[in-house]
Amino acid sequence: MSNNELPNSVLAENAEDIGSNPSGNPTMGDIIASRLSRRDVMRGALAVTAVSAAVSPAALLAACSGETTTTPSFSFAEISAGIDETHHVASGYDTDILIRWGDKVLADAPAFDPAKQTSDAQARQFGYNNDFIGFIPLDGSSDHGLLVVNHEYTNAELMRAGVDPKAGKAVAFDKITADEIAIEMMAHGGSVIEIRREKAGDVKTRGKWAVVADSKYARRITAETEMRISGPAAGHERMMTKADPTGLAVHGMLNNCAGATTPWGTWLTCEENINGYFWGKGALNKVADAASFKRYGIPAEWYYWAKVHDRFDMSKEPNEANRFGWVVEIDPLDPASVPVKRTALGRFKHEGAGNIVNRDGRFVVYQGDDERFEYVYRFVTRRPVDMDNRANNKDILDEGTLYVARFDADGTGVWLPLEYAQGPLTAASGFRNQGDVVIHARIAADLLGATKMDRPEDIEANPKTGKVYVMLTNNSKRSTAAVDAANPRADNRFGHIIEITPDGGDHTARTFAWEVLVQCGDPGLAEVGATFNPRTTSSGWFGMPDNCAVDAMGRLWVATDGNSAATTGRADGIWAMETKGEERGTSKLFFRCPVGAEMCGPCFTPDLETFFVAVQHPGEGDDKEPSTFDKPITRWPDFKSGMPPRPAVVAITKRGGGKIAM
Repeated sequence: MSNNELPNSVLAENAEDIGSNPSGNPTMGDIIASRLSRRDVMRGALAVTAVSAAVSPAALLAACSGETTTTPSFSFAEISAGIDETHHVASGYDTDILIRWGDKVLADAPAFDPAKQTSDAQARQFGYNNDFIGFIPLDGSSDHGLLVVNHEYTNAELMRAGVDPKAGKAVAFDKITADEIAIEMMAHGGSVIEIRREKAGDVKTRGKWAVVADSKYARRITAETEMRISGPAAGHERMMTKADPTGLAVHGMLNNCAGATTPWGTWLTCEENINGYFWGKGALNKVADAASFKRYGIPAEWYYWAKVHDRFDMSKEPNEANRFGWVVEIDPLDPASVPVKRTALGRFKHEGAGNIVNRDGRFVVYQGDDERFEYVYRFVTRRPVDMDNRANNKDILDEGTLYVARFDADGTGVWLPLEYAQGPLTAASGFRNQGDVVIHARIAADLLGATKMDRPEDIEANPKTGKVYVMLTNNSKRSTAAVDAANPRADNRFGHIIEITPDGGDHTARTFAWEVLVQCGDPGLAEVGATFNPRTTSSGWFGMPDNCAVDAMGRLWVATDGNSAATTGRADGIWAMETKGEERGTSKLFFRCPVGAEMCGPCFTPDLETFFVAVQHPGEGDDKEPSTFDKPITRWPDFKSGMPPRPAVVAITKRGGGKIAM
């Protein structure tokens, strides 16, 4: 999600992370620092060098028994960190723009005309701000498949002319039209496209990737697409509206950030910052359940859709907000299928749905709630996955147990079940059934004593090692006054990565071990307290880890959001992160975004010969360097006069063929 303030689109990082958690639960900083103090860091000793040494990956090598390799697992020539108007990739690799905002998805879509946009055209074209990417092979091939792509949100000042990025919201509200709102709504959601890698010259030589025209699988999901509600919240009174008195159906999905694909070939797309789409702060105190809406930061009034659609006006339809903030399952192999909001996985600001099939066959989904002081969750299905008959997995995500994590200072942790009538989750606390628990998952997690985290974003499980990686982007709201040996990363602007090891290698186990893989930021500045391996180069360190991917070799790749001239002096990009042996904690820069862009959606083909990445909001500016449709700071990727910057999916391949970074 973007960190810059945009009128009529998305809030600044400081504002989008409402920090609405009033519970007294310990923060992850408290836990990390407490653990450090158990490692003989003297109370009151605030020297960053001492703190850094206590968690440095190099200092942890002795604990990595059996991981003594001295050879880096990534083989490529690192590029230099920096910022300019275009993208960069490691030497020996090609980058091809696969699809851009406005390109055709459906066969009858018109050609993109930035000066004459319509909602009807946008509903058939590739949406805005591509985020998560998933590849689903067709015919068992790594050269032919479906790409599923999230469209998170819209930047009005880059999408159309005449929008002042510094204009007040009242001015923008007065000027926005019903047609412009409709275009924004159609640019949200997701796309399904069929892609194929063609042969080039010699039939043994693989060529470029291209979108398959007239594909029977092509599909656009938007903010108006009909969806079904399933699981514990289906039919719940808090899900009922005037338009849907059954509480079983809803139109659209919003702010879909990261996600996942499943072993049975479906797409899990995750609704994140849904609070910004709802209006009516003045009426909130008159709304039943006002306290619970406040816990979710609703309404935040970032978008003005309520001007046209009553369902986004809290004073008219307060329950509509409960119908967003879910994981949505979509079957891309069936274009006629109805997307399903799987409420058993809980309602919060979902960043991703990293998953793994446990050794007993049950399906485990790891999830982050992307806001400061929020939590890490896990969902375990009741039934095992049927790997032989995908139809038997149709509703497997409707039955299971949702857990939230507590990280303890001794390096262990516990998964706490969010189950109605268990512990404090009873009528005495306002919970009448499991539907209440999942709708108010944040409140339930507060009561269970979960650990407050520093913006948990993407989480991925490594099927090769069984370890789980949690991207914690930042938390600048931790007070400097609170810094002591028990809280070493106050004003944590650069984030860190946590490595979880399930006990006994069992992803359904109630307990786990955890470790800090790396604290991010510039290791050359002692006051930052970064802990990259000393072998990391001046281009290899990064801040603000966001999305991540584990490739077929079990290697970790990290995408960032928030690196800029103002924050780290470098653009966002993709870094390869070593997790084993003497190289543990070393990272290398592989791909660099154009100015203003965020790196999203890292995704590999099964044969590891293509790496897809999503470049989101290229050309996004800030107060010091404003950027607009008329005067953007880059015109990536077209670089044509009159053509605005366009979010796009990039296909990266090795020149001459071969596996990525091998």
